[in-house]
Amino acid sequence: MSAPMIHASAYVDEGAVVGAGTRIWHFCHVMPGAVIGERCSLGQNVVVMNGTRLGDNVKVQNNVSIYEGVEIEDDVFCGPSMVFTNVVNPRSHVSRKDEYRRTLVRRGASIGANATIVCGVTLGEYCLVGAGAVVTKDVPAYALMVGVPARRTGWACACGVLLTGPGPEYRCAECAAAYLAADDRLTPTVQGHR
Repeated sequence: MSAPMIHASAYVDEGAVVGAGTRIWHFCHVMPGAVIGERCSLGQNVVVMNGTRLGDNVKVQNNVSIYEGVEIEDDVFCGPSMVFTNVVNPRSHVSRKDEYRRTLVRRGASIGANATIVCGVTLGEYCLVGAGAVVTKDVPAYALMVGVPARRTGWACACGVLLTGPGPEYRCAECAAAYLAADDRLTPTVQGHR
């Protein structure tokens, strides 16, 4: 696999770890202690703070800041200008660096443009957070979340297609994966063909 590609205008501080095949574009800043996996892409003007971890094949679009306390697993998509926070009650005149809350984004999750993820939550595997949504609580795996505050309005397949039907059984029209819904959870029963 190829070495990371780092644009001449980007800063990757000593002590940061960047995996093979990762691309870091214009005006990015990766701070010491940040760990970025293989085959990731950081769009223009992305900041990755110290103490953060990105898995493999993570796509971070333009103008996203990944603050201390955020952990992103493999195959996650962060849309343009989406926002992570790390303190619940920030004040300029009060230091709360010892109050950072952990935010975990599980494998395969997608976060839409301009969405806000309030710190201290977990986004479940393959969930889909709609553009502009404000997530204030944990999100179940495969959930489609929209609105302010975000609420679950449906389910999404691991391939990204919205699942339709009365439930509790769902089958993806795109990849033929099958799921069973129970107790506000969606569980895969048949793997898709992608």
